[in-house]
Amino acid sequence: MNKKIGILGCGWLGLPLATSLIRDQHTVRGTTTSDSKIELLQKANIIPFTIALRENGIEGNIEDFLAELDLLVINVPPQLRSDPKESYIKKMLLLYDKIKNTSLRCVIFISSTSVYGDITGVVTEDSPTRPNTESGRQLLAAENIWLNDRELNTTIIRFGGLIGPSRHPVTFLAGKSDLTNGNDPVNLIHLNDCIGIIKLIMNGNWKNKVINGVYPLHPTKESYYTSEAIKRGLLSPIYTNKLDRSENKSIKSKYLNVKIYPFKTSIIS
Repeated sequence: MNKKIGILGCGWLGLPLATSLIRDQHTVRGTTTSDSKIELLQKANIIPFTIALRENGIEGNIEDFLAELDLLVINVPPQLRSDPKESYIKKMLLLYDKIKNTSLRCVIFISSTSVYGDITGVVTEDSPTRPNTESGRQLLAAENIWLNDRELNTTIIRFGGLIGPSRHPVTFLAGKSDLTNGNDPVNLIHLNDCIGIIKLIMNGNWKNKVINGVYPLHPTKESYYTSEAIKRGLLSPIYTNKLDRSENKSIKSKYLNVKIYPFKTSIIS
Protein backbone atom coordinates (compact mmCIF):
# COMPACT_ATOMS: atom_id res chain seq x y z
CA MET A 1 0.00 0.00 0.00
CA ASN A 2 1.37 3.37 -1.02
CA LYS A 3 1.89 5.69 1.95
CA LYS A 4 2.68 9.36 2.26
CA ILE A 5 5.79 9.44 4.42
CA GLY A 6 7.62 12.45 5.77
CA ILE A 7 11.29 12.28 6.74
CA LEU A 8 12.35 15.20 8.88
CA GLY A 9 16.09 15.28 8.29
CA CYS A 10 17.42 13.87 5.00
CA GLY A 11 21.06 13.45 5.96
CA TRP A 12 23.33 10.42 6.25
CA LEU A 13 20.45 8.14 7.32
CA GLY A 14 17.39 10.02 6.10
CA LEU A 15 18.37 10.36 2.44
CA PRO A 16 19.05 6.64 1.75
CA LEU A 17 15.96 5.77 3.81
CA ALA A 18 13.90 8.04 1.58
CA THR A 19 15.27 6.54 -1.65
CA SER A 20 14.60 3.03 -0.35
CA LEU A 21 11.00 3.92 0.49
CA ILE A 22 10.51 5.47 -2.94
CA ARG A 23 11.69 2.22 -4.53
CA ASP A 24 8.92 0.57 -2.51
CA GLN A 25 6.42 2.88 -4.26
CA HIS A 26 5.81 5.21 -1.32
CA THR A 27 5.50 8.97 -1.71
CA VAL A 28 8.19 10.66 0.35
CA ARG A 29 8.53 14.24 1.52
CA GLY A 30 11.92 15.12 2.91
CA THR A 31 13.46 18.10 4.64
CA THR A 32 16.80 19.81 4.56
CA THR A 33 17.99 22.91 6.39
CA SER A 34 19.88 24.15 3.33
CA ASP A 35 18.39 25.41 0.05
CA SER A 36 21.51 24.13 -1.71
CA LYS A 37 20.39 20.53 -1.06
CA ILE A 38 16.93 20.93 -2.59
CA GLU A 39 18.15 19.81 -6.01
CA LEU A 40 19.75 16.70 -4.48
CA LEU A 41 16.42 15.70 -2.96
CA GLN A 42 14.55 16.41 -6.19
CA LYS A 43 16.91 14.20 -8.18
CA ALA A 44 16.10 11.39 -5.75
CA ASN A 45 12.35 11.92 -6.41
CA ILE A 46 11.84 13.24 -2.88
CA ILE A 47 9.36 16.08 -2.50
CA PRO A 48 11.69 18.63 -0.89
CA PHE A 49 11.12 21.16 1.88
CA THR A 50 13.56 23.55 3.49
CA ILE A 51 12.72 23.40 7.19
CA ALA A 52 14.81 24.28 10.23
CA LEU A 53 13.71 23.68 13.80
CA ARG A 54 14.65 26.52 16.14
CA GLU A 55 13.87 26.81 19.82
CA ASN A 56 11.86 29.97 19.14
CA GLY A 57 10.05 28.79 16.02
CA ILE A 58 10.11 26.60 12.93
CA GLU A 59 11.52 28.07 9.74
CA GLY A 60 9.87 26.84 6.55
CA ASN A 61 6.47 25.55 5.51
CA ILE A 62 6.03 22.90 8.19
CA GLU A 63 2.24 22.88 7.70
CA ASP A 64 2.45 21.75 4.07
CA PHE A 65 5.17 19.25 4.91
CA LEU A 66 3.01 17.58 7.57
CA ALA A 67 -0.32 17.80 5.71
CA GLU A 68 -2.03 14.42 5.23
CA LEU A 69 1.05 12.34 6.06
CA ASP A 70 0.48 8.71 7.01
CA LEU A 71 3.81 8.50 8.87
CA LEU A 72 6.51 10.88 10.04
CA VAL A 73 10.10 9.81 10.69
CA ILE A 74 11.84 12.31 12.97
CA ASN A 75 15.54 12.03 12.28
CA VAL A 76 16.90 15.24 13.81
CA PRO A 77 19.65 14.77 16.42
CA PRO A 78 20.44 17.39 19.05
CA GLN A 79 22.82 20.06 17.72
CA LEU A 80 24.50 20.89 21.00
CA ARG A 81 27.81 21.91 19.47
CA SER A 82 26.30 24.91 17.72
CA ASP A 83 26.95 28.38 19.08
CA PRO A 84 24.77 29.60 20.58
CA LYS A 85 23.35 26.31 21.81
CA GLU A 86 19.62 25.79 21.34
CA SER A 87 17.28 23.63 23.36
CA TYR A 88 16.46 20.41 21.53
CA ILE A 89 13.52 19.87 23.86
CA LYS A 90 11.97 23.23 22.93
CA LYS A 91 12.35 22.35 19.26
CA MET A 92 10.58 19.04 19.75
CA LEU A 93 7.76 20.71 21.71
CA LEU A 94 7.20 23.16 18.84
CA LEU A 95 7.13 20.26 16.37
CA TYR A 96 4.77 18.33 18.63
CA ASP A 97 2.32 21.27 18.69
CA LYS A 98 2.36 21.44 14.89
CA ILE A 99 1.73 17.70 14.57
CA LYS A 100 -1.22 17.84 16.96
CA ASN A 101 -2.92 20.26 14.57
CA THR A 102 -2.83 17.67 11.77
CA SER A 103 -4.38 14.28 11.14
CA LEU A 104 -0.97 12.57 11.52
CA ARG A 105 -1.10 9.78 14.08
CA CYS A 106 1.97 7.67 13.41
CA VAL A 107 5.51 8.73 14.34
CA ILE A 108 8.91 7.04 14.35
CA PHE A 109 11.43 8.93 16.46
CA ILE A 110 15.11 8.16 15.89
CA SER A 111 16.96 8.18 19.19
CA SER A 112 20.23 6.75 20.50
CA THR A 113 21.48 4.16 22.97
CA SER A 114 23.29 7.08 24.66
CA VAL A 115 20.18 7.40 26.84
CA TYR A 116 21.38 4.34 28.79
CA GLY A 117 24.53 6.12 29.91
CA ASP A 118 27.01 4.11 31.97
CA ILE A 119 24.81 1.23 33.09
CA THR A 120 26.56 -2.12 32.70
CA GLY A 121 25.75 -5.70 31.78
CA VAL A 122 23.18 -6.76 29.22
CA VAL A 123 21.04 -3.74 28.38
CA THR A 124 17.56 -4.18 26.89
CA GLU A 125 14.57 -1.94 26.41
CA ASP A 126 13.58 -2.76 30.01
CA SER A 127 16.86 -1.42 31.44
CA PRO A 128 16.90 1.92 33.29
CA THR A 129 17.94 5.03 31.40
CA ARG A 130 20.78 7.01 32.99
CA PRO A 131 22.13 9.40 30.35
CA ASN A 132 25.43 10.97 31.37
CA THR A 133 25.72 13.48 28.50
CA GLU A 134 23.64 16.54 27.71
CA SER A 135 22.78 15.04 24.33
CA GLY A 136 21.55 11.83 25.97
CA ARG A 137 19.50 13.74 28.54
CA GLN A 138 17.79 15.87 25.90
CA LEU A 139 17.11 12.85 23.69
CA LEU A 140 15.46 11.04 26.60
CA ALA A 141 13.30 14.06 27.40
CA ALA A 142 12.33 14.30 23.73
CA GLU A 143 11.41 10.59 23.65
CA ASN A 144 8.95 11.20 26.47
CA ILE A 145 7.25 14.04 24.60
CA TRP A 146 6.15 11.52 21.99
CA LEU A 147 5.58 8.51 24.22
CA ASN A 148 3.42 10.44 26.67
CA ASP A 149 0.85 11.02 23.92
CA ARG A 150 -0.53 7.58 23.15
CA GLU A 151 -2.70 8.97 20.35
CA LEU A 152 0.40 9.54 18.22
CA ASN A 153 1.30 5.83 18.16
CA THR A 154 5.01 6.57 18.38
CA THR A 155 7.83 4.07 18.04
CA ILE A 156 11.19 5.08 19.49
CA ILE A 157 14.25 3.47 17.88
CA ARG A 158 17.45 3.71 19.90
CA PHE A 159 20.24 3.01 17.44
CA GLY A 160 23.74 2.10 18.54
CA GLY A 161 26.83 3.60 16.97
CA LEU A 162 26.17 4.17 13.26
CA ILE A 163 28.53 2.79 10.64
CA GLY A 164 28.33 2.65 6.86
CA PRO A 165 29.55 4.50 3.79
CA SER A 166 32.11 7.15 4.79
CA ARG A 167 31.30 6.66 8.46
CA HIS A 168 33.22 4.44 10.86
CA PRO A 169 34.64 5.27 14.32
CA VAL A 170 37.96 3.58 13.50
CA THR A 171 38.88 6.57 11.33
CA PHE A 172 38.92 8.72 14.47
CA LEU A 173 40.65 6.12 16.64
CA ALA A 174 43.41 5.09 14.23
CA GLY A 175 46.88 5.82 15.56
CA LYS A 176 45.71 6.95 18.97
CA SER A 177 47.37 5.53 22.07
CA ASP A 178 46.52 5.09 25.75
CA LEU A 179 42.90 4.32 24.93
CA THR A 180 41.03 2.75 27.83
CA ASN A 181 38.20 0.23 28.13
CA GLY A 182 39.54 -2.00 25.36
CA ASN A 183 37.70 -4.97 26.85
CA ASP A 184 34.32 -3.27 26.51
CA PRO A 185 32.08 -4.65 23.73
CA VAL A 186 31.14 -2.51 20.76
CA ASN A 187 27.49 -1.67 20.17
CA LEU A 188 27.21 -0.73 16.52
CA ILE A 189 24.79 -0.99 13.62
CA HIS A 190 25.18 -0.60 9.87
CA LEU A 191 23.18 1.91 7.83
CA ASN A 192 21.53 -0.91 5.85
CA ASP A 193 20.10 -2.38 9.03
CA CYS A 194 18.95 0.99 10.30
CA ILE A 195 16.85 1.27 7.14
CA GLY A 196 15.69 -2.33 7.41
CA ILE A 197 14.54 -1.89 11.01
CA ILE A 198 12.68 1.34 10.23
CA LYS A 199 10.85 -0.37 7.36
CA LEU A 200 10.04 -3.39 9.56
CA ILE A 201 8.48 -1.08 12.14
CA MET A 202 6.56 0.82 9.46
CA ASN A 203 4.90 -2.37 8.32
CA GLY A 204 4.18 -3.95 11.70
CA ASN A 205 2.46 -3.33 15.02
CA TRP A 206 5.18 -1.55 17.00
CA LYS A 207 3.17 1.40 18.25
CA ASN A 208 4.11 3.03 21.56
CA LYS A 209 7.22 0.88 21.96
CA VAL A 210 10.91 1.52 22.44
CA ILE A 211 13.20 -0.61 20.24
CA ASN A 212 16.97 -1.02 20.52
CA GLY A 213 18.67 -1.20 17.14
CA VAL A 214 22.12 -2.77 17.61
CA TYR A 215 23.92 -5.53 15.72
CA PRO A 216 23.76 -8.74 17.82
CA LEU A 217 27.54 -9.44 17.81
CA HIS A 218 29.68 -7.52 20.29
CA PRO A 219 33.44 -8.01 19.83
CA THR A 220 35.69 -6.08 22.21
CA LYS A 221 36.76 -2.58 21.25
CA GLU A 222 40.42 -3.56 21.15
CA SER A 223 39.98 -6.57 18.88
CA TYR A 224 37.40 -4.92 16.67
CA TYR A 225 39.05 -1.57 16.05
CA THR A 226 42.47 -3.14 15.63
CA SER A 227 41.08 -5.47 12.98
CA GLU A 228 39.17 -2.69 11.22
CA ALA A 229 42.24 -0.43 11.17
CA ILE A 230 44.36 -3.15 9.59
CA LYS A 231 41.72 -3.76 6.88
CA ARG A 232 41.80 -0.08 5.97
CA GLY A 233 45.57 0.29 6.05
CA LEU A 234 45.39 2.58 9.10
CA LEU A 235 47.53 2.66 12.21
CA SER A 236 46.01 0.45 14.87
CA PRO A 237 44.70 2.17 18.00
CA ILE A 238 46.60 1.24 21.16
CA TYR A 239 44.64 0.27 24.23
CA THR A 240 46.07 0.17 27.71
CA ASN A 241 44.88 -1.81 30.69
CA LYS A 242 45.51 1.16 32.95
CA LEU A 243 42.28 2.42 34.44
CA ASP A 244 40.45 -0.06 32.24
CA ARG A 245 37.04 -0.32 33.89
CA SER A 246 35.78 -3.09 31.59
CA GLU A 247 32.16 -2.09 32.03
CA ASN A 248 31.04 -4.69 29.50
CA LYS A 249 27.79 -3.12 28.38
CA SER A 250 26.13 -5.16 25.62
CA ILE A 251 23.00 -3.58 24.19
CA LYS A 252 20.43 -6.02 22.90
CA SER A 253 16.76 -6.00 21.92
CA LYS A 254 14.05 -8.18 23.41
CA TYR A 255 12.03 -7.55 20.23
CA LEU A 256 14.44 -7.86 17.31
CA ASN A 257 15.67 -11.44 17.42
CA VAL A 258 17.12 -12.90 14.22
CA LYS A 259 13.81 -14.53 13.29
CA ILE A 260 11.91 -11.26 13.41
CA TYR A 261 14.69 -9.25 11.84
CA PRO A 262 17.60 -11.11 10.18
CA PHE A 263 20.34 -8.48 10.11
CA LYS A 264 21.51 -7.75 6.56
CA THR A 265 24.98 -6.27 7.00
CA SER A 266 27.65 -7.36 9.46
CA ILE A 267 29.47 -4.67 11.39
CA ILE A 268 32.61 -6.59 10.45
CA SER A 269 33.38 -5.53 6.90
